Amino acid sequence: MLSMLHISSHVTIPDSEIDIHAVRSQGAGGQNVNKVATAAHLQFDIRASSLPPFYKEELLKLKDHRISADGIITIKAQQHRTQERNREDALERLRSLIQSVAIPRKKRKPTKPTKISKQRRLESKAKRGRLKALRRTIE
Repeated sequence: MLSMLHISSHVTIPDSEIDIHAVRSQGAGGQNVNKVATAAHLQFDIRASSLPPFYKEELLKLKDHRISADGIITIKAQQHRTQERNREDALERLRSLIQSVAIPRKKRKPTKPTKISKQRRLESKAKRGRLKALRRTIE
């Protein structure tokens, strides 16, 4: 069992802040799915965590269905047959979600259409207009 979830060289999350429960998986699988609690249900409270303020702010800004309005990340892992593999999968998905906010987003540089592209656009519109004019009934 891990004692810390390593996010980067400077950022770690103690296991006490991550709540993982074993629950029954959904879907087909017969007796194994019906009897054995192999799925992992992970919950992590962003606001109550020991994450640096930058990570907290960026995570709370994210528009992700896994993050509730209260700032709780909920991840359900049920791909694998064993509880341990699903637990590792849930922790890995939490790690990648937290790491994703540390990557700085590139600022978009607004661009203008070139003179040639404007000319091409107008020519294609004129050509299309001439084609449609030919389809009209002659009076």
